[in-house]
Amino acid sequence: MDSSSVVTLNKPAAAARRGRFSIQKTIVILFLSILVVTQVYPLLWLVLYSLKTNEEILSGSFFALPHAPQWSNYSAALEGNYFRYLLNSLFVTSVTMITVILLSSLCAYAISRFRWRGGQAVMLLFLIGMMIPMQATLLPLMIIFKNIHVLNTHLSLILPYVAFSMPIAVFILSGFMKTIPHEIEESAVIDGASIIRIFRSIILPVSVPPVMTVCILTFINIWNEYILAATFISSEKLKTLPFGVNSFVSQYSVNYGAIGAFLVLGALPVIIIYFLLADKITQGMVAGAVKG
Repeated sequence: MDSSSVVTLNKPAAAARRGRFSIQKTIVILFLSILVVTQVYPLLWLVLYSLKTNEEILSGSFFALPHAPQWSNYSAALEGNYFRYLLNSLFVTSVTMITVILLSSLCAYAISRFRWRGGQAVMLLFLIGMMIPMQATLLPLMIIFKNIHVLNTHLSLILPYVAFSMPIAVFILSGFMKTIPHEIEESAVIDGASIIRIFRSIILPVSVPPVMTVCILTFINIWNEYILAATFISSEKLKTLPFGVNSFVSQYSVNYGAIGAFLVLGALPVIIIYFLLADKITQGMVAGAVKG
């Protein structure tokens, strides 16, 4: 059989493979399109909601465009102590992120790079911590914080935020650090570097992608948290951004448009940070799988 006949016989098989690939590609594109619509539509709906009057919102026409955009809703949102709540949220979130990165990176380094008897047990404790719901700890934490006199302070938010962010942070960072070649550390030890120097100058710089992933995930979770903040904070000057919604609810009326505008302004920092660092999230999530 000559080469021309082989090529002729292979043409139907190649055509069949191209057909299957085309169908699979169409299904993937269709699935991703549906996913994009389901994810983007709530944001678009919220923006439209923030530009409507109370009458338009209460009329039940959820999919209708506003007759005249009510930009005054955003003015009302900014006047409702928005900047005070924003600064409080930025402070609590920033301190939590810095603490989580510092502690989780050290824990992940000890678990993944050293062989010691309790390493697997400690990792198991962190994994168990991922399964504990935050709401189940409200009453015990309330009692503890009251006894140690940190209730109604930002510390009463930072401590549980750090505790609940640590498990996933250690899980992500330890998975990546296990893939770093040990020869790098051995060379540094030969050159006289200490463990702290190796961690600071080698391990941490190499682990920038998963560290950025942990930062963004922690930021999103803490920024939108309401239950703990509503339980442990009662002072108006210490409240975080999610509390701003309550400013537009009175005994006899509710400014729904201003609530929508406030929610848009509250979500804006998260959206901006996510789009600016989206590539870092992807790199951090797949870094441990690609290496090694």
